[in-house]
Amino acid sequence: MAWGRQGPARATPEAPLSENTFGIREGEVAVDLPSAFDAGLYFIGRIRTPWTRREDCPKNARESDAVCTIEVDPRWIEALTGVETCSHLLALYWMDKARRDLVLQMPRHLGEQRGTFALRSPVRPNPIAASVVRLLNVDGTRLSVVGLDCLDGTPLVDLKPYFASTDAVPDAVVGHAKSAT
Repeated sequence: MAWGRQGPARATPEAPLSENTFGIREGEVAVDLPSAFDAGLYFIGRIRTPWTRREDCPKNARESDAVCTIEVDPRWIEALTGVETCSHLLALYWMDKARRDLVLQMPRHLGEQRGTFALRSPVRPNPIAASVVRLLNVDGTRLSVVGLDCLDGTPLVDLKPYFASTDAVPDAVVGHAKSAT
């Protein structure tokens, strides 16, 4: 892996990660990425977790009861007004160390090929992840939460209140995952 002054190399429009940064498994297929981005975004903070290596992260956020910290940039402190009334939040974050060019993947836990959009893998064209987190405490711009599955230092994209009445879909089905449950 390439390392810069700030730690592991990160993909940017000027310097995308090489295709071998995280390797490619047998059966996986990569495509050429577009030459330019369509939009920009602001990272509103960072997520602090106990995991520093991808292989140490839980496979999904429900697999861990680790207390993690969401550190919101101080410029957004007023945006947190009222957040302490929420029991759960939807945290959106940018998996900045993930590959972005795979269209077919071979997840270790499945052992068979799947299309990127049929998986919740961090490897995707826009590595946006979402977790419903349980809010434990708010201390200024620091939120203590349970329910994350990302590396320490992961950029935070957004926070939204989680509404069980509208966000949960109890009869939703993922056909290929039926046997895994």
